[in-house]
Amino acid sequence: MTKRDPVFPANRHALYEKHGYSPAIRSGDLLFVSGQVGSRLDGSPEPDFPGQVRQAFANLEAILNAAGCTFEDVVDVTTFHTDPENQFPAVMEAKGDAFPQAPYPTWTALGVNWLAGFDFEIKVIARIPAAA
Repeated sequence: MTKRDPVFPANRHALYEKHGYSPAIRSGDLLFVSGQVGSRLDGSPEPDFPGQVRQAFANLEAILNAAGCTFEDVVDVTTFHTDPENQFPAVMEAKGDAFPQAPYPTWTALGVNWLAGFDFEIKVIARIPAAA
């Protein structure tokens, strides 16, 4: 059995321990990142939706950086939305900041009815750059 190689950001939030999961797992040259929400360090959500989205992207960026990656290394994105139609402008703004130009990663967006007290979640797969 292959041993899991977890990746944790420097300032990990309380949800990892509370719900028993790793922020990311390194497997060969791929990084599989768990869904990230707009969680503060104590595990509570950012109160406004645009802030939640920005915080989710910031949490994602911290994990990517801990693995030696950036948003440019992301190849696949999945996002989850509790109210896609109304939330789309804020999500597109944050997504545009993270991925400002082509080629863009693949992206699947799903409408859901529950995200454990949050309204947005993002998970990605990234290719870990070869050591220079």
